[in-house]
Amino acid sequence: MPDPVIVVGAGPVGLCAALALRAHDVPVVLLEADPVDRHRTGSRALYVHGKSLALLESISQGAGSELAARGVLWNVRRTLYRGKQVYEKEFPPHDPASGLPPFTSLRQSETEHVLLDACERAGVDVRWNHPVTEVVTHPGGVTVATADGVTWSGSHVVGADGARSTVRRCTGTSLNGTAAEGFHVVVDVADSTPDLARVMHYEHPAAEGRGVLIVPYANGFQVDVQSRAGDSADVIASRQEVRRWLPALIGPTPTERITAISVYRFLQLIADDFTDPHHRILLVGEAAHLFPPFGARGMNSGFVDAQAAADAITTGRHSPAANAEAVAAFATTRHAAAEANSAAAGAALRHLRPPTAAARLRRGAAARLASVVPRFGEWLEHAPYGTRLSEVRH
Repeated sequence: MPDPVIVVGAGPVGLCAALALRAHDVPVVLLEADPVDRHRTGSRALYVHGKSLALLESISQGAGSELAARGVLWNVRRTLYRGKQVYEKEFPPHDPASGLPPFTSLRQSETEHVLLDACERAGVDVRWNHPVTEVVTHPGGVTVATADGVTWSGSHVVGADGARSTVRRCTGTSLNGTAAEGFHVVVDVADSTPDLARVMHYEHPAAEGRGVLIVPYANGFQVDVQSRAGDSADVIASRQEVRRWLPALIGPTPTERITAISVYRFLQLIADDFTDPHHRILLVGEAAHLFPPFGARGMNSGFVDAQAAADAITTGRHSPAANAEAVAAFATTRHAAAEANSAAAGAALRHLRPPTAAARLRRGAAARLASVVPRFGEWLEHAPYGTRLSEVRH
């Protein structure tokens, strides 16, 4: 039997990498630091692009369609500026007979559940409670050590162990980029029949002029509030303070419906290299790059990373030189994709947090003209997400 590939991290991207490798009949050991009964707080990455659904369906029959069935599809997109609507578009209901939908929205924990079931059916050897402590590469393969003193040998390692990646540290590379000022507070609200409208508010009057985004997902919705200068995350994101300001945005909200409160900051970070000198480690997802959540680039670009990593690992598998060349090409291509995504995220950030008075005036002027020139409303609708979402697949 050929040496296995060791995937580190059982988040959505690591699970996708394992499935993509099994689609090539490669044996896979998946090492996860958390216990099997781990609890994920918050909805996290909830938007799964249509192209991601198709990718998952191609490597594991039924995975994409099951995610689509479990999630919801927003049929209305609405944008307001200081309480006045500047854009609205309603989409016809999706007919399942026509194939996979353009996207689906569900909690990350549910996505992981579907992909983990698919991994188990595909024969992935999943090991929980196995935090990786060291990865050593050599021209012929890799050795991975876990906290229990066990070592694992394989042909390659796919590092999908997130922003604090141990695998990345072992390559000697680091994340570089920028961290913007300010933060966002995300509140998850349980709702068995959420309003299927994604609503974007610029300078919401009931939020003292802060930006607000409301995003539905299966059995709930997410309220994302942009901080203002002088805001303290410890204050505005405290449970007591959230209970005070949330009803003004969404109406009366019993405390028990607030299922999670989290804070995130705009990070644009990319690893210097996505592989090691021996071309035996391949970094994917947040082990390789961190983007702001607007545009849903993180998890979805991670899925593309994962498939590309599996393709590289299985290219010239019996020819070390050809395989090293394929892995090097993976690192170059996916690094370029990360740069494109980061640039798009940066454009979105400048729109959401205008750096100059002129930029703020431009946004306000577009809102005033949107009723007579629809393209200004369209610009206000699309600009917070950067480049078109199809660009994620670069």
